[in-house]
Amino acid sequence: MAELSFQNTSVAFAHKSDAELSKARMLFKSFNYPALLTYGPAMAKVAVGLGLKFTIKKTIFEQFCGGETIHECDRAIDSLAKSGIGTILDYSVEGEESESTFKLTAAEILKTIQRAKGNKDIPFSVFKTTGVMSSEVLEAASLAIENNDIKDILLVENHLNVSLKSDWQKGFARFMSLCNAAANSEVQIFVDAEETWLQPAIDLMATHAMEQLNITRAWIFNTLQMYRHDRLAYLQYQVAENKCKYGYKLVRGAYMEKERARAVKLGYQDPIQPNKESTDRDYDAAVEFCLENHSSVSVCIATHNENSSMLGASLLAKQGLDNGDMKVSFSQLLGMSDHISFNLSNRGYRVSKYVPYGPVLAVIPYLTRRAQENSGMAGQMGRELALIESEIKRRKR
Repeated sequence: MAELSFQNTSVAFAHKSDAELSKARMLFKSFNYPALLTYGPAMAKVAVGLGLKFTIKKTIFEQFCGGETIHECDRAIDSLAKSGIGTILDYSVEGEESESTFKLTAAEILKTIQRAKGNKDIPFSVFKTTGVMSSEVLEAASLAIENNDIKDILLVENHLNVSLKSDWQKGFARFMSLCNAAANSEVQIFVDAEETWLQPAIDLMATHAMEQLNITRAWIFNTLQMYRHDRLAYLQYQVAENKCKYGYKLVRGAYMEKERARAVKLGYQDPIQPNKESTDRDYDAAVEFCLENHSSVSVCIATHNENSSMLGASLLAKQGLDNGDMKVSFSQLLGMSDHISFNLSNRGYRVSKYVPYGPVLAVIPYLTRRAQENSGMAGQMGRELALIESEIKRRKR
């Protein structure tokens, strides 16, 4: 059998018709226009207000989202499943911070867990902690954790102002209810990473959930952003404690500009790696560390980086593990890096796609970031476009 290659466009785009490929090419070309990225969100809101939501749904929304509801995602779930790729239902609504919104979001995440239960086509669920708990409380709790070197999550509320204690208790209860629901349903769930000033509280809650629920298998996965210079050491230290089965989703990171600006403004050490090479080095080292410790660690290699994806594939063989080993998976976003996802799946590796969903207007902030990432990530937009054009040419031969 020929070696794994991410340049095989016939496999990468076998699921797309000629018309769908042409539409994708037009969309990725549009990311070349900065004005569209600047004014696009406002234009989209106007279009929806004028009754033109269909236009948005059939363009950028269709490329990167599964639908407005879980039910509307069925088409994407079934389509990906035909190529052996799983779906991660990602409720991507970013609304106001209020108790009623947190309850509604938690209820929606529970629905994704119920949809995933016993369904091999939906191998993971996911949630953002700020979707079920206020960022104000998370920031206060994180500060308390760092200032007092708190290791026990149950002690956090003792260090919070009276005005925040109730919100912390309700938010932590929602966090644990989602983790418990996932473990009881035998559904693996990702806790997404967020900004560094919120992350200590998220890390401690995720660690508590892992130690409580990951007894014989990793159901709860914490997410590590490897563009932070402290994450590799954090990973190595935690696994060395050997308190449970550990689960990690490895990503490079999503908040670099915001992190750097805040560090400068407030005068503390920049938490981000000094350059891309350092991020790549730590990311790949984390992949290798997780594979070397596969007896106690399950890992999702969530990346659009070809080298890191290839490394993960090669390390499975080096460790004597089957391509489809249940402790190792790969993940990319819907509508991006199909050349990685579909070629890995074609060789029997466990692959899943993040499939965002939610009302069109509510997910516009998410879609805007996707477009900005495509235009800003070094070579990402050009690579996506080049691969699509290569497949279009191949089909015309």
